Amino acid sequence: MLHPVTGSPTCATAWLAATKYLTTVHNEAYNLVVDIDDPARHSATDQAVIVEVDQFLRTHNANPIVTVANTIFPQDLYRRYGAKELRAKYLAAFGVIRKKGWGRYFQRMIAWPKNDDRATDQLAGLIGRLRKQFRAKQTYHNVYEMTLFDPATDSQKNLNRQCLSFLSFKLHPERGLMLTAMYRNHYYIARALGNFIGLGNLMAYIAAEVGASVGPLTCVSTHAVVDAGTTRNKANDDAGKMGWTLTEVKKLLARVDSPSVVKNVPEDRRMRVLN
Repeated sequence: MLHPVTGSPTCATAWLAATKYLTTVHNEAYNLVVDIDDPARHSATDQAVIVEVDQFLRTHNANPIVTVANTIFPQDLYRRYGAKELRAKYLAAFGVIRKKGWGRYFQRMIAWPKNDDRATDQLAGLIGRLRKQFRAKQTYHNVYEMTLFDPATDSQKNLNRQCLSFLSFKLHPERGLMLTAMYRNHYYIARALGNFIGLGNLMAYIAAEVGASVGPLTCVSTHAVVDAGTTRNKANDDAGKMGWTLTEVKKLLARVDSPSVVKNVPEDRRMRVLN
């Protein structure tokens, strides 16, 4: 059972194509495979789509796109402190991040299995090997991976466990740094667009450290769903309902699929949503 969505140049176009496809197969699919040619590029139209989806999430009391993206790669910390201080700054802030229930993916990349002297920095090791091989006369193209599934903890629970399980990078001689990401489960409204952007940011960071170009991203969702449903915010009843209906999702898709989407979103908002 395979559901391929190909031919998308950017994260926003891939998200829109895949979400629209899911609505044609009863809002759910197993083994949804999405290809994104240039996951680190966001055109003016892409930015407008991202703003619309971000506003939808915020008005329905869900996490904004930047929060979802930062679980995979903390772009703002990288922008402020650079590569040399990124790990230390992130781990210093991880206690606060963890209390909010976010941030574990990047933490698992840089401090596996936890923040102590025995922790393995998967990301630094991967970059080191990529950099060495990228400059070598004979390059190994297919030996760069990071695992995010922790069998010691994740296999013991059915709820509130990781969705992103595995990252497999490739050094293609013509296409640059490629990534295939494996998701156990993927919520296409609440998470997918932010996930795509976060993965693109991670690829751009690694490529810059290695000296390679950013190649395509392939996202394999072993289960993907157009999530919908509303609940009360138990932590803050004054916040009202959390979530949305499928009717609201269809209206969102119609808005972002309109040629006028760029005109409806001011330029300053388009630029700000990714920061």
